[in-house]
Amino acid sequence: MTASAEPARGVTRPPIPQASPGARLARVRPELLPVIEATLDRGRYVLGPEVAAFEAAFASYVGCRHCVGVGSGTDAITLALRVLGIGEGDEVLTVSLTAAGTATGILRSGASVRFVDVEPRRRGLNPERLAAAVTSRTGAVVVVHLHGVPAMIEEIVAEAGRLGLPVVEDCAQAHGAREGGRMVGTFGSLAAFSFYPTKNLGGLGDGGAVVTDDAGLAARIAEAREYGWDRSRLVQGWGMNSRLDELQAAILRFFLPGLDAQNVERRRAAALYRERLGEQGVELPPLHDGAVYHQFAPAMPGRDAFSAQLAARGIGTGVHYATGLHEHPFYRHQGADLPVTSRLSAEMLSLPIQPEVFWPNADYLCTVVGELAGRWRA
Repeated sequence: MTASAEPARGVTRPPIPQASPGARLARVRPELLPVIEATLDRGRYVLGPEVAAFEAAFASYVGCRHCVGVGSGTDAITLALRVLGIGEGDEVLTVSLTAAGTATGILRSGASVRFVDVEPRRRGLNPERLAAAVTSRTGAVVVVHLHGVPAMIEEIVAEAGRLGLPVVEDCAQAHGAREGGRMVGTFGSLAAFSFYPTKNLGGLGDGGAVVTDDAGLAARIAEAREYGWDRSRLVQGWGMNSRLDELQAAILRFFLPGLDAQNVERRRAAALYRERLGEQGVELPPLHDGAVYHQFAPAMPGRDAFSAQLAARGIGTGVHYATGLHEHPFYRHQGADLPVTSRLSAEMLSLPIQPEVFWPNADYLCTVVGELAGRWRA
């Protein structure tokens, strides 16, 4: 059901948020509460049967042999790099157009970050820029599937292989996204997922996972997430405390069967936005059959002023991400020149696309966004 394009006279329309994890929870609360209560009653709160069940279910969903639940998506990147042998003195190539957690995960492995520009079509790492970015210290590549759109992962993996570099996929925004019919997360040596509440598959707190087809790497991740312990609790190597808790695992396993249907709703919402914006001269997000549109972010000059006009009409927006990481004070010393990243970070504006937010307001959202965009570009 969709709302009318304009509120009735004398009726004030409630503000529309850019995203609302609470709205997702409200939709399923009666069914979810017994799952939570059963987990609490079981009395096992960390790395128990719910974690094991979710790991098996998520591995099957992604199409990998192994899934290891961890504390966050950032931890997942750190752990993936460490078990690949990345550490002090190494350098990892990744993009600047991403959440800070991508680079933080790399730094926590002991390695340094070297940024590579994105290509404008999918807004992911540009495989043609990889070779020029490699130095004698380069040890791995972390690929971000930005906003739920697959990066040019096949080309990146091929080029990284030619350069002798393993690939870790950052799938924090791409649960269920596909490239050529194959799930993202299955192309690299390992893949990292985040289950932060706003993600397409989100919990009610932090959580993450690493997936892989390699049994040896999975076993090392499982040890490293818990201090480097083996089954006898003897420390065999580097480790940290990054354990997925039972409650989040139970919640994620509850939401997982509905993920594909939610992603279909996101694609339908993206198609409606695309219809209204297609003739306005706005740079639209990538059109990709396998995208899951964690965000739908058209790009336009004067993005902040456009956002303010939408806010005046009660429409919340977000900016993911206002400044490329290479321009943050902590990383600015690199002096990286990434023109595509700099332009997109200055122009992209994330519109509401979460199904529980978009569909009750679809007509109003598409009408207002389309009309404002038309005047904006006129």
